[in-house]
Formats: sequence, C-alpha cells, structure tokens
Amino acid sequence: MQAVEHAASISVEDYLAGELKSEVRHEYIGGLVYAMTGTSSEHNIICQNLLIAVRSHLRGKSCQVFMESVKLRVRTANEDMFYYPDLIVTCDPRDTERYFKKFPKVLIEVLSPDTERIDRREKFSSYTQIESLAEYILVAQDQAEVTVFRRANNWRPEVANQPQQQLHIESLDFILSLPAIYDGALPAI
Repeated sequence: MQAVEHAASISVEDYLAGELKSEVRHEYIGGLVYAMTGTSSEHNIICQNLLIAVRSHLRGKSCQVFMESVKLRVRTANEDMFYYPDLIVTCDPRDTERYFKKFPKVLIEVLSPDTERIDRREKFSSYTQIESLAEYILVAQDQAEVTVFRRANNWRPEVANQPQQQLHIESLDFILSLPAIYDGALPAI
C-alpha cells in the first residue's frame, strides 16, 4: 500500500463505486483509501505459477480461484476493510458478489519489500478472523520460501525453504513443489 489517497473518510458504497471506474486499485481500511503499487516481474510470475497450478487442480470442483483484481471484504471490530490478496480461493456458495469475496478458504500473498510488514501483521490479524479461512500463505519473491499458517494448527507458521520441499494446501488437497512455484522467477533452485 502507498500513502492515503483520500484524507477524509469515505463510505463503503463510495469506495466500491470509485473502484469500478479507477485505473488504479485501492485498498480500503475503515473508511480510508490507499493506492496500490505495481508489482515486480518476479511477483507476477510467481502469482501466475500459483494461479495456473491451483486453477488446474480445482477444475471440476466447486471452488474458484481469483488473482489480484478481485477484492476481499473483511469486517472486524465493526470496521470494513477491502484488500486485494494475490490469490483468493473460495469454495463457499455464499460467495456470490461479483467484485469481492467474503468467505475465502485460502488466501495467498506474495511478499514484496513494501508490503511484507503489512502482509505479516495487519493482514494476518484481519484474515485470521475470517471464519471460513483454513489457510493463509505467504510466498517470498526474492528467495524460495513459503510460509503456511493453518487454522487447524492454531495459525502457527510452517516454513518450506528447501528445494525438495513443497507447498501443501491441506484444505484443497493440493501440493506444489518450490521449484514449480518459482519457475521463471528465480534462478533454478
């Protein structure tokens, strides 16, 4: 996220209407709007690798995966927030909104120097309050390292950072090797 785009608080309705017209994506935190920065080519390649693999795995199942441009709506402490996770997997039939989802099963963020602190703290705190969320996954973009937080494991981190290790998304019965995640983004691992 970057600096506040609008200093005055705006309503959820005004935010959503503005996002439909805006060429720049914005996250919304309790009435304040933050412009989103662009991503690196490595970030984009990692997201593509994950999207293609997860989407292929989910083909024919009742789950859907969305990348970067679909918002996630979170409500905590009577405050509305809209984020743009890198990947959202939803399997909940209640998730019928067209431009945002509210019932994710899995959320994936690819870390960058500008967003890592927010992804590890603010978003972790917000995301883990979502009753439908089973796993929150952080993927480094400058080194082969994936951290998985699972509700079933009380949100304790599980880190994979060796070439022979794999990302295991238990709630989707999905496995992907670290080399496959980073293919084209990092030198061969």
